[in-house]
Amino acid sequence: MTAKPAMTVPLLDLKPQLQALRGELQEAIMEVVDSTGYIMGPKVEALEKAVAGYLGTEHAIGVSSGTDALLLALMGLEVGEGDWVVTAPFSFFATAGVVARLGARPVFVDIDADSFNLDPAKLQEYLEGLPAQEIAKVKAIIPVHLYGQCAHMDAINKVAGKYGIAVIEDAAQAIGAEYPGASGRRRAGTLGTMGCFSFFPSKNLGAMGDAGLISTNDGALADQLRIKRVHGGSPKYYHKVIGGNFRIDPIQAAVLLVKLPHLESWHQQRRENAAYYTSLLAERGLAQVKPPQEMYGGAGLTNPHIYNQYVIRVQRRDELRQHLSERGVSTEIYYPVSFHEQECFSYLGYQSGDFPESERAAAETVALPIYPELTRSMQEYVIDMLGEFYAG
Repeated sequence: MTAKPAMTVPLLDLKPQLQALRGELQEAIMEVVDSTGYIMGPKVEALEKAVAGYLGTEHAIGVSSGTDALLLALMGLEVGEGDWVVTAPFSFFATAGVVARLGARPVFVDIDADSFNLDPAKLQEYLEGLPAQEIAKVKAIIPVHLYGQCAHMDAINKVAGKYGIAVIEDAAQAIGAEYPGASGRRRAGTLGTMGCFSFFPSKNLGAMGDAGLISTNDGALADQLRIKRVHGGSPKYYHKVIGGNFRIDPIQAAVLLVKLPHLESWHQQRRENAAYYTSLLAERGLAQVKPPQEMYGGAGLTNPHIYNQYVIRVQRRDELRQHLSERGVSTEIYYPVSFHEQECFSYLGYQSGDFPESERAAAETVALPIYPELTRSMQEYVIDMLGEFYAG
């Protein structure tokens, strides 16, 4: 008979957050229910205004999911058949999937080993190696702010600007993450042509279902996104363009409006948890475990990394996960297969070995629990179990 674990540590527990905000959430949801206005409306407008203010951007367009944010952003640039979109091969599937859905070609450039984000030097090398007729096919670059830390946006924007290519930030995991750019401290989603966010329940700012948002400072582009969000109809039933049903649900908007004022404190709790993990790893001398690297930690930022995930590099990753699971510690792999090795993208012609840093990350990384309400004793138990595995 298997012994009961000394402690159970879930990867994510939303119940403490729900309990703390239950009354406010119920009131906000019932306000929408009682209004009988279940499509768009004042809650959506209020959320868009609030998030735009938080980000420091001119326009915020609420949409149905983070995936649809990326899809609509590409549609706003009229990406389609024959176009190329460059991104990293190490991300959640939607980053590349939306490109293929539009008939465009996902093109991959490897990641930086320390940040897990698109490597700007490799991006520059790739674009400089393309003939002029192929450069003309590249309609967008999608850097991913993976796990809650911004990609090297100044360098990426410099390369993109040289060729006149739009930059769509995949900021699904990074709302509130700060970047010390040449133009001063700015937040993820305000560093390119557009920023795309997910409010999936596991995100730092999570809805009670799917929801997303696009940010931009381009007023004309924002107008196009709003039109295409509602099937391209403007006015209603008159369609000059084809869009889709990408509307954010007002109940989700109401939930997010309740949660948004707490976001900075949740970021801080995640950062404190991350710092505690890192200090424990150093104290225990676990050389087999490499903690996350803060790329902008010395730049005087409040949130250089918001730790949507605390992702470590480890030896014998799959054995470690089994060991932790048997002892009540939940973990996850984000992500086990890079895009160029996914069966659905075999038509692109990539081979294993083409993107070694992405492949190494897929084989070596694992996420530990990092949610705000995680206790010190839970974190100590997680590190104890890590130490037990590598001591064995």
